[in-house]
Formats: sequence, structure tokens, C-alpha cells
Amino acid sequence: MKRTPTPEEREREAKKLRLLEELEDTWLPYLTPKDDEFYQQWQLKYPKLVLREAGSMPEELHKEVQDAFLTLHKHGCLFRDLVRIQGKDLLTPVSRILIGNPGCTYKYLNTRLFTVPWPVKGSHAKYNEAEIAAACQTFLRLNDYLQIETIQAWEEFAAKEKANIIDAVPVCIGPDFPRVGMGSFDGPDEVDIKNRSAYNVTLLNFMDPQKMPYLKEEPYFGMGKMAVSWHHDENLVERSAVAVYSYSFEGPEDESEDGPQLEGRDPDIWHVGFKISWDIETPGLAIPLHQGDCYFMLDDLNATHQHCVLAGLPPRFSSTHRVAECSTGTLGYISQRCHLALENVRDEADSGDVALRSLEPAVLKQGEEIHNEVEFEWLRQFWFQGNRYRKCTDWWCEPMARLEGLWKKLEFATNAVLREVRREGVPVEERAEIVTAVLAALTTRQTLRREWHARCQSRIARTLPEDQKPECRPYWEKDDPSMPLPFDLTDVVSELRGLLLETKA
Repeated sequence: MKRTPTPEEREREAKKLRLLEELEDTWLPYLTPKDDEFYQQWQLKYPKLVLREAGSMPEELHKEVQDAFLTLHKHGCLFRDLVRIQGKDLLTPVSRILIGNPGCTYKYLNTRLFTVPWPVKGSHAKYNEAEIAAACQTFLRLNDYLQIETIQAWEEFAAKEKANIIDAVPVCIGPDFPRVGMGSFDGPDEVDIKNRSAYNVTLLNFMDPQKMPYLKEEPYFGMGKMAVSWHHDENLVERSAVAVYSYSFEGPEDESEDGPQLEGRDPDIWHVGFKISWDIETPGLAIPLHQGDCYFMLDDLNATHQHCVLAGLPPRFSSTHRVAECSTGTLGYISQRCHLALENVRDEADSGDVALRSLEPAVLKQGEEIHNEVEFEWLRQFWFQGNRYRKCTDWWCEPMARLEGLWKKLEFATNAVLREVRREGVPVEERAEIVTAVLAALTTRQTLRREWHARCQSRIARTLPEDQKPECRPYWEKDDPSMPLPFDLTDVVSELRGLLLETKA
């Protein structure tokens, strides 16, 4: 079933088409470090982008992080995501795993990823292998290091701004490179800086370009093959920083100064590209990324600019540390929401049937919306990814079982609402109010169930390995005695629409 694009998706696609029409057959200009004006342009137009060259990080930490990448890859812990873009399911060219605070999630491209927990105090996470546990510990250590580096970059930024110092080059720090300032910035206080640098997850990425039969060409500047297309990072705390550690399998002489000078970026080297969103006047930047380099996006850079990852020849890992916006994305949040909805359940029989405390339309509407939220934002998202999380840890098994139990009680609560609207003697006006309160949520539930079921049966889903194949869960047959309502709500929705028409007759 084809999903209707959201207004934001339609607007984004329209902007992209307009931009491509304006370009016609020409490329926009972009700069690399070989260009004389590269650093000046970086300073003027990309002042909140910071690069830390590999030599500025302790060698011991480099080795631990790079070994951790290889360990997770060896144990098969990184997976390509089956994401939803403009109503189509696509398999990402990049393999990923989310590591972070226990119970956190991160959503991108309509896909919710669930953290493999790093061992913070009190997490009690159990890992399938000691090596996986050690790798998660390493990424927590890297997270702590990058958080300190980020805060330092913010503070240098604020100090330079306060002193009204504008340097000729951006923050780009190598082992012998002096720390220098950046451009205009609104100067958050110390607490705000720490909050905007408090990375709670890292999204690890891996891609081997030699094993990808097709990669998209960068469409605006002619920068070459892209591993990740132009985008803003989603689902982040507003104006929070992003830190990225890059590790590509490079030899000691990847970029020889004696070799032929290519026009534009070297296609053998991985780069990160930056551009101002929807701007055709300002040159883009293509910044080479060598083994162990880190870059930071500070303040509103992620909102005002877009970035892409340009593929080189060797395989590459990255660890992208973020302040995920988790107000509606933690296990604790969704558990509380379920319990809030179930406060309206008064009595529960052995059969599972329930009585409701209140038939107030606002209470019923809230209950059905929470019912949809736990089903489509949590249960179906989790099981659509198959059993991948068991590769690393069983941390999510018990919480998802509990959520499914709460969801099933909500099915019985919905059935109690339907019993009430079908009951003889209910005043016409009261029946109309109840139906109106729940009809939209049930209509959405039927539409989304049909969509998720179709996604699980799609051709691309069937090509995935067994442990990654989507599972349509919860799912049950029509005559399942343990369930009060059918999976397919077509008849229920039609009945409610008919009752509503009767009340208006």
C-alpha cells in the first residue's frame, strides 16, 4: 500500500526539483583543501564546522576504537536498515548499529533504532560475547572523550566571539596545529553547552564501496559517489552538537603529493561534503577524512546546512555521537504512556475483558492514541527489524514482552469501548460523542496495520537473511480466541461510520 508523502517530504522534494532545474546541465562550484580559497570560505560560510585531525587524539584510544569497530563487524552486529522514504522501502547502502544509554531509541527515515546499551552505571546489560561488551565500553569511553572535546570547542568558540576575534581559518586541529577560533554564534552559557554536548547515543556506520554494485552520484556539485546522500541529521535536541569519528582502512601513502593533481576531490579518499541548504551561490566544501579524523557540527549548523558522505575506495567505519531528542523515545516514556491509558481500566476478568472507569470522549481518545503509539512506534518498529538485536544482547527482550502485554490490555480496552457504543439504550448524543472520539484512531490503526503487513511481505524484505527478516508482530488470525478484536479492523471501522451516520440522520 503506497503511503501519501507528508507535507514536509513534498516540500523537500519540490525544493530539490527546483534546484536541479535551475542548475540544468551545470555543476555548482565546490572547494577542497587544494583550492586557495578553501579555508577562507570555511571560515566565512561554515564557521561552526570543526575538524580535529587524528594526531590530536591519544594513540591508545585510536587503537581501542578501531579494534572495537572490527570486533562488532566480526560478530555481525551491524545491519543495513530497511527504511521508508516517500512511501518506498529501501535498503540503506550503509550498515549500522545504535549504541547508547539503556532504553533510548533514535529515529531516522521513519525507522526507530533501539540502543545496544553501553555499560553506564546501573545498566546491568548482558552481552552475548565478552568482546561485544568490551566494544560497547570502548564507545562509551570515546563518547566521554568527544563530549570533552566538544565542550572545549564550544568554549573556544564563545571566547573568540566575546573577544570579537575572527581568524582567517576555521578550527582545524592537528598534532602541531594551534587552536583557532570560529565565527558568529549566540553564546550559550556553561550549563547549556554541556547539555548540547551530552551525547546519549552513537550511530555506528560501516560501508565497503567495493561491495556495493550501485552508489548514487552527488547531484549538485559533481562530487562523485555518495555513501550517504545530502541530509540534516534527524531527531536531535535543538542546536545540539554532533561529533563524528572516522576510520577508513587506509595505507600509509593514500594521498601522495607527487601524484597527478586531480580536479575536484580525490575519489579514492573518503570525504564529508557540506553545503548551505538550498543555496546555489555559496560553494560547497568537500573535506577529506583520514583514519582517526573527527569532525564536529556545533550549534545550528545541522539545521542551516546539509552534509553528505562521499565514498572513497577502502571500507570505512564511523561513530556518530548525537544528543538524541528522547522526550518521546525512551522505554520509560512509552511505559508511562501505556500505564496512563490503562488508568481508565477498572476491572479485569480472567478472560481479559475489562470495564472502563470513564467514557469521557477526551479520555477515550487519549487511550486509543496511546494504543496506536505503542503498536506502531514501538512494537512494529522493533519486530520489523527481525531478531537483529539478539546478536549483541537480550536487553530489549523482556521490555518488549512487557510492552506487548500492556498493548494487549489496550486491545481489550478498545473492545470495551465498542461494547458500549453497541449497547442498547445508550443516548444517541452520547453514542455519537464516543464514536467521534475513537473513530480517527481506529481508522489510522487499520491503515497502518495494512501498511506494516505489506512491508513485511515485500519483495525486498524477503531477500534479507533469516535473523533480519521483518516480523509482522503483533499479528493474529481472525478466529484467535485470545484476542478480543480482529487484526483487520475494516468491518469495525465501517460499523462505527454507520453508527455515526445514524446519529446524524
